[in-house]
Amino acid sequence: MNNTDSFIGREDYKKQMDIFFSYEQQNVALVYGRRRVGKTQLIKHCISLTNMLSIYYECKETSEENNVKSLSEIVSEAFGFPPLSFDSMEQLLDFVFKQALQKDVILVLDEYPYLNKIIAGLDSIIQSLIDKYKDCSRLHLILCGSYVDTMKSLVEKQNPLYGRFDLVIDLKPMNYYESSLFYKGFSDEDKVRLYAVFGGIPYYNRLVDAKKSVKDNIISLIASPSSRLETEVTMYLKSEIQKMNNAYEVFETLARSYVRFADILSQSKVSSSPTLADVLEKLIKMNVVKKVNPINDENNKKKAGYYVCDQLTLFYFKYIYRNLSRLTVMDSDVFYNRFIAEDFEKNYVPRAFEEVCRQFLIMKNRRAELNDGFEKIGKYYYDDVKNHTNGEFDIVTENNSEYIFYEAKFRSEPLTQSLIYKEIEQVNKSGLVCKKYGFFSRSGFEDIDENYKQNLILYDLKDLFV
Repeated sequence: MNNTDSFIGREDYKKQMDIFFSYEQQNVALVYGRRRVGKTQLIKHCISLTNMLSIYYECKETSEENNVKSLSEIVSEAFGFPPLSFDSMEQLLDFVFKQALQKDVILVLDEYPYLNKIIAGLDSIIQSLIDKYKDCSRLHLILCGSYVDTMKSLVEKQNPLYGRFDLVIDLKPMNYYESSLFYKGFSDEDKVRLYAVFGGIPYYNRLVDAKKSVKDNIISLIASPSSRLETEVTMYLKSEIQKMNNAYEVFETLARSYVRFADILSQSKVSSSPTLADVLEKLIKMNVVKKVNPINDENNKKKAGYYVCDQLTLFYFKYIYRNLSRLTVMDSDVFYNRFIAEDFEKNYVPRAFEEVCRQFLIMKNRRAELNDGFEKIGKYYYDDVKNHTNGEFDIVTENNSEYIFYEAKFRSEPLTQSLIYKEIEQVNKSGLVCKKYGFFSRSGFEDIDENYKQNLILYDLKDLFV
């Protein structure tokens, strides 16, 4: 198994945490993000790089008394005291703040929403302690949690903790490149396939077995009865949306490539527009669905599309959820070959490849490594009035009102000049005027005249994993 104790990726977040710990006075951080995204691992890794006394506590969904007792034991051991006893969480936290008057101390309250839920006024208690010791304590306090709505509410104006955070990290899934570092031994093609299934969630990627093929990893981890991730998607969704009806119907509809609001409403059988709007809003807050507006018509709600942005969730609802009864009674290889294999290679992975290419361009643009940098990247919507058609181009960049069109091809054959010419002709017919044209090709390029290349931007697969 490709599991390792070494910490992978997250360089930007690590820099932010390093700066946070370098402060010589009290400061407070808020770290949140979806379940399994790697919050705890990031925090623990960054703490390990310091020489500070640290206290890490995972809050329990029990009682205040139970949490006080558990945290008291950890605090006593950390400071080398005999067993300490406290009457309340406020008293205990006050003690920790006082211990940090003379030296740097790190206190992490992980799964903070559990504690927040059972202790009335906890936000106010912590706010009061932060203000009380702000000029004299050297405590580095980190509040961490997976319930995104609860954690986001801590920085809103009506919350007592508003204005008290020196660092806020909304930890996102890794991009395709950082994810590929978990499975270095695979070919570049298979890295795209693995990302298409397991996405940017470190927990999932650590489960990928380097000794198995992509197919066998998919079968053993998600596409067989009692597989490691068999209930991962549904358990995660249930923990976040216990009272949300229609969510599964919406996911199934999105997985079938219905992305416009009106289409989702008609295909999912959700009862009404307000109900659907509410479901989509909640899924967006959970970071499992994203709303995408075309870069050339950002305010047009009718042209907005909704997409499942968590790869494992998308894979699950596209191939597993609708076939659960079959999965339980069929041989796993037969099930994969019948219900996954062909569509996965012809449609699913090529669409994921488009997302990989988009992430590549963003990564290079942030590093200022593109000759043609951009201010925006996204889908471009067009109306072909003459031919009574409309559509979208999936990857278009814009800089000072100049556009570059990119096409991503996950084909087994190289892209030729004639195929590129046909793609460019299609763009020209749409009315999109481009400064340049870019192409990503899984299998490279051939038969392209050097003079023709001058207005082209060409990337093959190896360029994405350098």
